[in-house]
Amino acid sequence: MRHLAVFDLDGTLVDTPRAIVETFSAAFASLGEPVPDSAAIRATIGIPLERAFGSLLGVDPEDPYVRRGIEQYQLHFRELILPRASELLYPGVEPGLRRLHAQGVALAVATNKFHASADALLRAAGLRELFAQVVGADDVSNHKPHPESGLLILRTLDIPADRAVMVGDTTHDLLMANAAGLRSVAVTYGIHSPEELATAAPTWTAHTFDEVVTHLEAVLLPASESLLPPAPEAARPPAPETARPPAPEAALPLAPEGAAT
Repeated sequence: MRHLAVFDLDGTLVDTPRAIVETFSAAFASLGEPVPDSAAIRATIGIPLERAFGSLLGVDPEDPYVRRGIEQYQLHFRELILPRASELLYPGVEPGLRRLHAQGVALAVATNKFHASADALLRAAGLRELFAQVVGADDVSNHKPHPESGLLILRTLDIPADRAVMVGDTTHDLLMANAAGLRSVAVTYGIHSPEELATAAPTWTAHTFDEVVTHLEAVLLPASESLLPPAPEAARPPAPETARPPAPEAALPLAPEGAAT
């Protein structure tokens, strides 16, 4: 049976927070609205766009004006973020994902982005073919931290929760994992601080994507299941030499087979 790694997108695989602030700012300018400060915009990253615009505009998320804001956001998203997608990948993400994929780990994305935006971002970054499933905000009725996204992926890929791990940069990701019965890796280089992440009780914490891959390989790929060849002998550091005890002056006779020693 396969193992599964589920990833958040913004702030976990792609360094989009700064670009998202630029995109929100452009959308508000297009609407003729005062541009919120960067901190207020960053605080909405990780929640669905309807709630983000509703909060920033001070209106109900179902207000028709929110739909206009989202349309402007998506327009500027295509102009400002997609062309830079490959440059925005965090260090180690592409080789790390390819390594996991090569070892037979199923990969999926659970994001509060709209599905089309998440899919377009992964394609622009050259990574879409690595993922067995992408679940966006419009694919579920309940968004993270509700477990629906994670449970949908487990059910679709037919992989039990005890063979899966969620990786994310916000408490929304970690709480979703907890509720879905998944173990989790919190990454500290994204939106939420290490202190905030700790409140959601992640199973492990990683400070780089290389550390994420190390955790995933350790728990999802026991040595006997790894499909990658071991490192060549020449690449391994030599074992330290240890002093050998002096040989005895006369060897003791061996005990006959079956005799107690």
